[in-house]
Order: sequence, then C-alpha cells, then structure tokens
Amino acid sequence: MNQFLLQQGNSKELRLFPHILELGIKKNISIQLSSFPASATDGIRVYYVMEGKFEWCINHHKYVLYPGDAALILPDHSFGSENGVLEIGSFSWIHLSIQKLHSGEIITGKWSGLSENERVVIGKILQLNPSPVLLKFNEAGRIFKNIQTELFSQEIGYHASVNHLLDELFIRITRHLTRQSNPGRDFPQTFMNLEQALRKDLSHQWTVEEMAALVGLGTTLFNEKVKSYSGFSPINYLINIRISEAIKLLKRPDINLTDIALDTGFYSSQHFSTTFKKLTGYTPSEFRKNHLKEK
Repeated sequence: MNQFLLQQGNSKELRLFPHILELGIKKNISIQLSSFPASATDGIRVYYVMEGKFEWCINHHKYVLYPGDAALILPDHSFGSENGVLEIGSFSWIHLSIQKLHSGEIITGKWSGLSENERVVIGKILQLNPSPVLLKFNEAGRIFKNIQTELFSQEIGYHASVNHLLDELFIRITRHLTRQSNPGRDFPQTFMNLEQALRKDLSHQWTVEEMAALVGLGTTLFNEKVKSYSGFSPINYLINIRISEAIKLLKRPDINLTDIALDTGFYSSQHFSTTFKKLTGYTPSEFRKNHLKEK
C-alpha cells in the first residue's frame, strides 16, 4: 500500500478525466498537528479508512471512523480534523466535481452512464442522507483500488472502465445509505423519514420510482407497503402531504395562493384549488377566509 496523490492539472493520469479532481492514498505514521484543517469545496469527496482511528469533523459535527468506514462530504460541507490534527493511520479518497442544477440539486456529470432519472434520484438520496458516515463500506476501498489500477496501467478501454467504476461507486453509496438508515426495513419509521424528505422538497414533481428509491425499496414492494400502512396509493399519499402543508401555509395571509400552489407541488392554482376542494370541501380562498374569521 504505497502513498500517492493524483491532482487535476498536475497528473497526466487524469488528463481524460476532468471530473476527477483528486485521487490518493495517505499513510500517516505519526500524529501531525495543523495539517488537516477543515475546509469546504464545490465537489463531492469520499474518504475510506484503511488503518487507524480518525476523529473527523464533517459539516461541523464530530464523527469517529474506523477501518472499513467511509465519509461522504457533499459540496460546500466542511471537512477536516478538530484543531487540524491528523491521527496515525491510512486512508484513501477521491474528490469529484459534481453538476449543480438551478434548483440546487446535485447530480453526477455528463460522464456518467446512468440514466438522467437515476442520476437525479441518487443526488436526492445523497443530499437527504442524515449521516455522512458509511459504516463498514468496504466497497469504497475496492473501487478506489480498481480506479487506481486502471489509471496507472492505462490498458485498452481504461477510460470507459474508470467511469463505470465511478458509477458503481455512486450506486453502492446510495444502496448502502438506504440500507444503513433502514436496516430492519422498519416501515413505520421509514414512513416518517420518507415524509420528512418529501416535505423538504414538495415543489418537486416526485415519481413513485423516486419515492421508492429514497427508502431503498423496489417500486412494486413500495406500492404494497404504502398501501398496507396508509391505505393510500403512493401518489395519493403524496397529495395528502401536499394538502396538509398547504393548510399550514393558507393560515398565513402574507403568502398568495399561487405561491402556495407551486411551493406544495401543484401544477397550477387551478389544479391546487380543484384538489383542495375535493379533499376538504372548500376552495383554498374559502378555507383562508373562514380561518381568518375564526381568529
């Protein structure tokens, strides 16, 4: 296990991979002070611990990582060690540029062979993930090693192979996160997590496939679970969440109806009004008027 560092602009191995900003292995044989200060970048960083114990601060929270653990650092999130101290041990890492959409969402770049829908879903899961630490995520070490081998050997097809490995990395991270957050498939708890995730981004036009991916289930099983637990189809369950959030906003006279409609994910004011009346018996304006009278 030899140390190395490849950096975009300085390493010929990365010439065909502008999306790989850094790839390296660090082996630290003594505690180093003021050598690992917290910093934030635009890209996504993944660190994999091979040896030792590291106490790292990720987005202003402390975490302890052991061999086999990995850290996922999202764009603009700070990462480093408290007081800049780097402990004894070894780790590998990769730093990738990421595409940011106008909505603020992140997706893998054009280099990816994943479909657009898969890239969007993966980006959402990464952003909604409650913990940046992936416990016992040995797949990261294997993938990093394979990427290193491809870059240094440069055998025929290595360009495609490296990008496929990066796709695999994102797929493995996403699956690991969903399994880690729902280890026993405790669906009532999963339901609460799903609802929190949906409420954070109600303006997005969620598909059943995207909602299923958020809880790490296939579409068919997700449909069955939602129907069994709530009595609604996934789409009707989502509509009920939209309406409950709209009710909260309608109680605030400073927000106009069009903004409420769009913020809660309805296509238009008319769509919002029709759906709201169907489920409550009132139009949004009637509901607001009655509420203001009661105050």
